[in-house]
Amino acid sequence: MLTRLACSLLVALMLACTPAWADVSRDEAVVAALQVVSGRVLSVDKAQMGKRVAWRVKLVTAGGDVRVVMIDAATGRSL
Repeated sequence: MLTRLACSLLVALMLACTPAWADVSRDEAVVAALQVVSGRVLSVDKAQMGKRVAWRVKLVTAGGDVRVVMIDAATGRSL
C-alpha cells in the first residue's frame, strides 16, 4: 500500500498533468480518497451531488470502520 507521502506526490503529479476540463479518473479518485482516509477500497461509483458529479469512494479502515469519501470528478478534491 502506498504511503501518504507517496499518495500526495502521485495526486499532485496527476493533477498537474490533467487539463482543468478533464474528468478525474476512477483511479485518480481512489488515490485522492486514500489521502483523506487510509484503508482498503470497497467500491468506487460516480454520483450526482447537486450540480456536481463526484466519485463516491467507500473504504474500510484498519479498525474496521466503513468510510465514504466524495471526490469532485472535475477537480479531484474531496467534498
